[in-house]
Amino acid sequence: MSATPVSHIELTIAGMTCASCAARIEKKLNRLDGVAATVNYATEKAALTVPSGYDPRLLVAAVEQAGYSAALPQRREEPASRPSEAADDSGLNALRARLITSAALAAPVIALAMVPAWQFRYWQWASLVLAAPVVVWGGRPFHSAAWANLRHGAATMDTLVSIGTLSAFLWSLYALFFGTAGEPGMRDRFELTVRPSDGAGNIYLEVAAGVTLFVLAGRYFEKRSKRTAGAALRALLELGAKDVAVLSGGAETRVPVDRLAVGDQFVVRPGEKVATDGVVVSGSSAVDASMLTGESVPVEVGEGDAVTGGTVNAGGRLVVRATRVGDDTQLAQMAKLVEEAQSGKAEVQRLADRISGVFVPVVIGVALATLGAWIALGFPLSAALTAAVAVLIIACPCALGLATPTALLVGTGRAAQLGVLIKGPEVLESTRGVDTIVLDKTGTVTSGEMTLVDVITGPGADRRTLLRYAGALEDASEHPIARAIARAAKAELRSLPATELFTNLEGNGVRGVVDGHTVVVGRASLLADRGQPLDAALAAGKARAEGDGKTAVAVGWDGRARGVLVVADTVKPTSAEAVRQFERLGLTPILLTGDNATAARRIADEVGIAQVIADTMPADKVAAIKRLQSQGKVVAMVGDGVNDAAALATADLGVAMGTGTDVAIEAADLIVTRGDLRAAVDAIRLSRRTLTIIKANLFWAFGYNIAAIPLAGLGMLNPMLAGAAMAFSSVFVVANSLRLRSFTSVATA
Repeated sequence: MSATPVSHIELTIAGMTCASCAARIEKKLNRLDGVAATVNYATEKAALTVPSGYDPRLLVAAVEQAGYSAALPQRREEPASRPSEAADDSGLNALRARLITSAALAAPVIALAMVPAWQFRYWQWASLVLAAPVVVWGGRPFHSAAWANLRHGAATMDTLVSIGTLSAFLWSLYALFFGTAGEPGMRDRFELTVRPSDGAGNIYLEVAAGVTLFVLAGRYFEKRSKRTAGAALRALLELGAKDVAVLSGGAETRVPVDRLAVGDQFVVRPGEKVATDGVVVSGSSAVDASMLTGESVPVEVGEGDAVTGGTVNAGGRLVVRATRVGDDTQLAQMAKLVEEAQSGKAEVQRLADRISGVFVPVVIGVALATLGAWIALGFPLSAALTAAVAVLIIACPCALGLATPTALLVGTGRAAQLGVLIKGPEVLESTRGVDTIVLDKTGTVTSGEMTLVDVITGPGADRRTLLRYAGALEDASEHPIARAIARAAKAELRSLPATELFTNLEGNGVRGVVDGHTVVVGRASLLADRGQPLDAALAAGKARAEGDGKTAVAVGWDGRARGVLVVADTVKPTSAEAVRQFERLGLTPILLTGDNATAARRIADEVGIAQVIADTMPADKVAAIKRLQSQGKVVAMVGDGVNDAAALATADLGVAMGTGTDVAIEAADLIVTRGDLRAAVDAIRLSRRTLTIIKANLFWAFGYNIAAIPLAGLGMLNPMLAGAAMAFSSVFVVANSLRLRSFTSVATA
C-alpha cells in the first residue's frame, strides 16, 4: 500500500506571548486529521505536514479558534522577507514605546515605595495616578492574552502575569478607598519579605507597576534578540542580485531577477553579482565567492565553468546561461535550510514544551494553596494574597520557553555566516556522542583534481622544453591528467605553441607535432611500442612515483623518451590541521576511499591519519560505516561525491562538503559550503557549543523556578523582586544564547 502524498506548509503566527501559547496552538493543529505541526515560539512560525491538496484555510481557522491569528504563505513571486520584517519592526517599535512610557511612570512609584524619606503627604495617591496607566495600558498585552486564553478555557504564562499584577493593583485600590492606606501622611516601607498585617493599610502599587515594567522589559529584549538572531538569514537572502541584464538577440534588457528563466543568457559585468546559478557561456573572470563560501581568494572561471548566484564578478565580462532559478538556486536552498533548522525542535525543547503545557495550571494551583494555607494559619488576608501573588509572578517560566529556540536561532544564524548549514536541531544532539570521524579522500581531504607535482627530465631535455612540448600537446586534450599538465605548463611558461596533427590514442595517450617535432605523451608502453623506451633513470623515477600512488606520464619526441611528468591528486593545504583539530575534539579520524591502498596510505601519512580503508565501492563504504557502528562507535562521515551519499545517510552524523554533489548534500545532516575541511571542524564545534548553551539555559530555567517558588510561597520574596527576578531569568537566557554570535572559526582562531 503506497503512502499518502503529503505537502509542507508554513504559517506565520501572531499573538503568541510565551512558550505555552506555542504549545497550545501546536496541540490544536495536531488534532486535525492528517496534520503534523510544529510551532516555534521564537520564530513565530508553524511548520506543518498535511495531506496533499489540504486546504490551508482550515489551518488558519484552527489557529484562530485557539485565540491567535495566522497568515498563509505568500505567493512565491512576492518578496517574502519584506512584509514580515516590516511587521517585526513595527511590533518592536510599539513594544519599545510601551516599555519607555511604563518605565518613566513606574520609576517614581517604585522609588517612593522603597525610600520612606521621599514619601510626602499624599504620595500614595500620586503613586496610584502614575501606576494605573502602567498596569492598565502597559500591561494590556498580558491582560488581553490572558482574557483570550480564558475564553478558550486555557491558561498561559500571560495568565500568571495578568493575575499577579491585577491582584496587587486591585488590593491596593481596596486599601486606598476602603482601608486606612489612603489617609494623609501614611508611611510605607519596602521589605524583601512579605509583611503580615490586617491588610487595610498596605498598598502594592510598586509591585503591580514594577512587575509590569520588568515583564515588558523581558518581552522587549526577547523580541529584539529574535530580530538579531534572524539577521544572518536575512543577510543570506539579501546576497542575491535584484535585477539582471538578459541577453536576447544580441541586445541586453534589464529585468527583475525573478523574471529570469532556466536557459536564459545574461551578462555579468565587473563588480556585479551573478544573478542566479548558471554556466559561463563566454568570457573569463575571477569570481569572489567569499559571501557564500568564506573563501577569500577569487576563483578563476571561464567557458563551461559553473557559477553560483550571489557571488561577485571581480574581473572581466561574463555571459552566463541560467541553470537554476528561484527556489532551486544554491542561495535559496541555503536560506531554506537555515530557516528549517531554526523552525525545528530538538528533543530537549520538546521536553521543555511538554513541561510548559502543564506548568501554568500547576502554578495557579500552588498559588491558591498558598493563599489558603496562609489564611488557615491565621495570617491576614493581605499577607496571604501577597504570598500568592509572589508565587504567580516568580513562576512565570518565560525562560523555559526561550531556552532552546533562542540558542537555535543564534547558533544556526552564526553557522550560516561561517558557511555551515545545520539541517535540523536534532542534528545538534547527534554531534554530542560522535567519537569516530570517517573522511572521504578525493575532494574532501584532497583537492579532487589532478595536479602536476614533479618533472623528471631525461637525456636531451630540460624542464622548460619538456613542459613546452607536453603542455602544448595536452592542451588539445580534455582528459583530467592532460588538463593538469597543460594548466601547470601555462602557469610556468605563460604561453604555449600551437599543435598540429593532433591525434588521441584511445586510453594510451596523445600524439602531435609541436615546433616541428613529433611529440608523444602517455603511457610508457605507448612510447615503447614506438621505439622510445624509458632509460633506467626515467624508469626508476616512474616506478618511484607509482609506488607513492601517483600517476607517471611519459614524454618523448624525435624518436626518443625525454622525460616523465608526475601527476597526483594533492592534499588540501588545511587538511592536516583539520585532522589535528578533529583529534582535539576527541574524534578518531579514518580515511575511507575507493582509491588503491598505496595512494590512500600516502595521503593518510601526509595528513596524520593512522587508519585507512581503501579499495571501496559505494556499497563497501556503507558496510564500513555499519561495521564501525557494530563495534560501538558513533560515526560521523564527511564526503562530497555521489558515491558518498549512501554512507552519509548511514552514518550517525553526515557532513557534506558544499563543493560536492547535490546528492551528497541532500543525504547529509550538516553541510559546509566551502571546500576547507576545517569548516567540518567548525560544524561539529558549533553544534556542540549550541547544545551546551541550550543545556545551560534549561538548567537555569528549571533551577530558577524550582528554587524560587517555595521561597515565594513561604513569604520570603517580595512580589516586585519576584517580577524582577523572573524578567532577569528571561534576559539571562537570551544573553547566554547571544554568546554564540562570538563563536570563531578554527581558520581564524
